[in-house]
Amino acid sequence: MSVTRNIKCPNCGVFNTNKEYCENCNTLISHEKKRALKEKEYKETLINEAKEKIENPNLAERLKKHPFFLYRIVGWDFVFSFSSGKCYRSFISMVYSYGSSWII
Repeated sequence: MSVTRNIKCPNCGVFNTNKEYCENCNTLISHEKKRALKEKEYKETLINEAKEKIENPNLAERLKKHPFFLYRIVGWDFVFSFSSGKCYRSFISMVYSYGSSWII
């Protein structure tokens, strides 16, 4: 025994029996299909965000791979300062300590 579903189209108001799309205006009216499409769209957005994060690394990651060795040192300093919670303190102290020795 099958169940008949009468769904009213939100676009044109025509009642449809056991259809996923409206017979009159071809609008999607099936709740299961709408849910599946939303799930698929959500998964695609998560995948796109992950791809973007991989393709566009943050400043510290880019500096760690830089060909100039001083920029590499700064990149690793960012990594260690952020992981220990000191943020920019170690970097600023390093710059000022080198700057003061260069001035004298």
